[in-house]
Amino acid sequence: MDMDLLRVEHICKTYGDGEAAVHALKDVSFSVPKGEFVAIVGESGSGKSTLLNMIGALDTPTSGRVYINEKDTFAMKEKALTVFRRRNIGFIFQAFNLIPELSVEQNMIFPLLLDRQRPNKRYLEDLLAVLDLAKRRDHLPSQLSGGQQQRVAIGRALITRPSLVLADEPTGNLDSQNSNEVLALLKKTARQYEQTVIMITHNPAIAHTADRVFQVSDGVLTDLGGCRA
Repeated sequence: MDMDLLRVEHICKTYGDGEAAVHALKDVSFSVPKGEFVAIVGESGSGKSTLLNMIGALDTPTSGRVYINEKDTFAMKEKALTVFRRRNIGFIFQAFNLIPELSVEQNMIFPLLLDRQRPNKRYLEDLLAVLDLAKRRDHLPSQLSGGQQQRVAIGRALITRPSLVLADEPTGNLDSQNSNEVLALLKKTARQYEQTVIMITHNPAIAHTADRVFQVSDGVLTDLGGCRA
């Protein structure tokens, strides 16, 4: 039996004090084994993006712990956490967040350059092929469609071979055809490279393709179980 790649234990997040306090997350606990594809659904303002930020150590909880590969992320000092996050977590954002002046290939390898590492040429070529970007490698983001830009963002998230990929509405800015293609690519690469994926989505059809679905409502998380046929 695979060990849990991610453990979230009793996470609470409160903004403000007293009567003005907003409880964004309320005693959230769950675990995700290696290689699982998880969808998180919920209304706007339910706390799901806050939860994703906690998992990715982009924000600090009021209380509780997050363990990735048995490492307590919030026990790390800032510099060590930055390095750990860069090497172990891949982020995919709805807005793509590509650097306009850099080519497809340069955008993809940028996290490695930040870490002063050289890209593995074979892995880079493999990713470009899987993402159908090999012929676009020298293009700038402005020369790409929305679907192609999101594929670059996926490639950038995967280039460090992270054990955990966090995707915040990765198909939110795409039409249905591109959404299906990007989702299929994300699942394919996750399976191929044995990565755990946690994805926020508003789309029930997309959530239905996940191995397991969590729902966040008013800061409370519910495990809805497996949805795949």
